[in-house]
Amino acid sequence: MSELKKAKSALISVFSKDGLEPIVKRLNELGINIYSTGGTEKFIRDLGIEVIPVEDVTSYPSILGGRVKTLHPKVFGGILNRQDHEGDVKELEQYEIPQIDIVIVDLYPFEKTVASGATEQDIIEKIDIGGISLIRAAAKNFKDVSCVSSVDDYQEFLDLLNEKNGETSISDRKRFATKAFNISSHYDSAIFNYFNSEDEVKSFKQSELKGKELRYGENPHQKGTFYGDFDAIFEKLHGKELSYNNLLDVDAAVNLMNEFKGEAPTFAILKHNNACGLAQRDTVHQAYTDALAGDPVSAFGGILISNVEIDARTAEEIHKLFCEVVIAPSFSSEALEILKGKKNRILLVLKDIDLPKNQVRTCLNGVLVQEKDLKTDALEDLKQATDNKPTDEELSDMIFASKICKHTKSNTIVLVKNKQLCASGTGQTSRVDALTQSIEKARSFEFNLHGAVMASDAFFPFPDCVEIAGNAGITAVIQPGGSIKDQLSIDYCNENNIAMVMTGTRHFKH
Repeated sequence: MSELKKAKSALISVFSKDGLEPIVKRLNELGINIYSTGGTEKFIRDLGIEVIPVEDVTSYPSILGGRVKTLHPKVFGGILNRQDHEGDVKELEQYEIPQIDIVIVDLYPFEKTVASGATEQDIIEKIDIGGISLIRAAAKNFKDVSCVSSVDDYQEFLDLLNEKNGETSISDRKRFATKAFNISSHYDSAIFNYFNSEDEVKSFKQSELKGKELRYGENPHQKGTFYGDFDAIFEKLHGKELSYNNLLDVDAAVNLMNEFKGEAPTFAILKHNNACGLAQRDTVHQAYTDALAGDPVSAFGGILISNVEIDARTAEEIHKLFCEVVIAPSFSSEALEILKGKKNRILLVLKDIDLPKNQVRTCLNGVLVQEKDLKTDALEDLKQATDNKPTDEELSDMIFASKICKHTKSNTIVLVKNKQLCASGTGQTSRVDALTQSIEKARSFEFNLHGAVMASDAFFPFPDCVEIAGNAGITAVIQPGGSIKDQLSIDYCNENNIAMVMTGTRHFKH
């Protein structure tokens, strides 16, 4: 099966001409007959290279405004025939069908057209019919035909032409066929998801063309791969390759900081997907300093993120800390040079793009899909539950705490004072445990909780949490409400001069 096969003819019909010229010239040098249509035919002819119009083969012009060009038995017969099948060979002769050994296609840019905000009619016109059919036919018949299905594969195919002088092995052709079916399945998935935007058909299709093998998964004995376009979100400036755990933490950091987009300088430090330090201040330097003070122990080896440019003064402080990743919308030139002082430290510029609106995770023998928790609690959402009215400072801190709470593992309690995360209880099996953990942690870092606020991701079924919080000095509470025993917590707060507001929105994060 390793016997090389010499190509004698090629059909080229592409949308993107970038990188096509050297392929066409090499095919011509190798004496390979070239068939083509429309704009591709003109492109080849303008290079001064002889090209046979497909219309000359089919005896039909391009019709219906270009919707039908290659859909003809003389084209598909030339691709799908079995060259070692006596009957197929006779039929090619009988119907004067030319043998086609290479098919080069680049599809209409359907996804880019959707992303551009084009009209529905323009989008529909970018659903490729002839091209996708050519790809499937050529890939199916990889035993005899080489299929190049994307502009991204032009260079690899050119290298193959140069290396083997127009000959290919069965393994070469099967590799390109695999790429082709990857392209065709992705293309069809994108079209289906466009038509199924209202989720009328309960079918899950997600496709990513770019995959990167990671050093390992969550642990060294596990394999890991990232599928997605990382470069669309970040510009990586420095550092080692990101690991599986790095990527999970980076995802958590970006989603958390998205809550503070456009606000005053805000800095967060994350560990194991949870914020261990977060503060908002007048300067990024002070925001970082106070975020670090929230938990300087957990910050070791953490993920750092800022919502504003990191300057030299802040970089000098960060440089004292061992951290895996630093993310910001930009770095000053001086800051960049400082932070590059550690060769493995990963520096990422976060681009201004919209994040996905859905979350997907494996579950049992299938997947769970849900809308992201896109609800951010705001002042207008708050319902005062107690006789005691919170101060403006407490209201500001409660909104701040709620944003952190939303992105912290449940069950969680978040304690905030003066827009600084004092501590949080994360991922506990009871809300009392989460509160106790957060209070003990805050005290261990010498925070004075008198006047602090408490945020909870879900309601209090009993008054025990507000009692513990009140005894610790907390003066205001924000929670969803909704327990049949809400009044017990409200009564305790009224009796002990604690303000409570309810949002009506639970923020579980499992």
